[in-house]
Amino acid sequence: MEYKLHETSSYSRIRRIPSSNSRIEIPAIEEEEEEEEEEEEEEAEMVLLPSLFDGLARSVSMKKGKNQNNETDGGREAAESMAKDAKKNEMMLCSSGTVNSNKSNDFASICSKRGQKGTNQDSAIVWEKFGCQEDMIFCGIFDGHGPWGHIVAKRVKKSVPASLLCNWQKALSLTSLPHQLGTEFNSTFHHSDIWKQSYLKAYADVDLELKHHPGIDAFRSGTTALTIIKQ
Repeated sequence: MEYKLHETSSYSRIRRIPSSNSRIEIPAIEEEEEEEEEEEEEEAEMVLLPSLFDGLARSVSMKKGKNQNNETDGGREAAESMAKDAKKNEMMLCSSGTVNSNKSNDFASICSKRGQKGTNQDSAIVWEKFGCQEDMIFCGIFDGHGPWGHIVAKRVKKSVPASLLCNWQKALSLTSLPHQLGTEFNSTFHHSDIWKQSYLKAYADVDLELKHHPGIDAFRSGTTALTIIKQ
């Protein structure tokens, strides 16, 4: 199942695309070696994420009130920890290269070529085994614009995958709640709907994050985003 999302400013559009593609390619972008947060802090110990997310799901299902903010923070921290582990284990690509899937012939690649303009405002990411799922891969291209576009693009590249994972797990926990309570479940709420709602919420969260970021002028700068989940 795949989704293609295109965002301009605070508006988002999601389009379902066929899952028969055997290859995902990210178009060429100008090369820029990024040494992102390599020494910003000590790497957290690897966490058994399925168990951690199960705990998050139970928290979202059973707790209310002010605890909900702590749950969201905990889920986001878990997702960010997973991103660090993926980068450490060479399952995440943020510069030129190729990531191959162990379960199929599919692969994703990033190819860059230096342009003739000023500051490069493009960023890209490929994340294999996204969400600790063996058959899932996340790809994204972020094209910044405006005086702070390069900073916004890098920030969104970092924030979107973690926010998407957090909102996806929350959505999964909410769909399982009717079963836990012995109530009827709306069978029309398919897996694709879960991803759609997760995408919309993730981008709304990232928009809000940029708006309140003290070091970014998100009013005059922004980025488009083209992201794909392939499973």
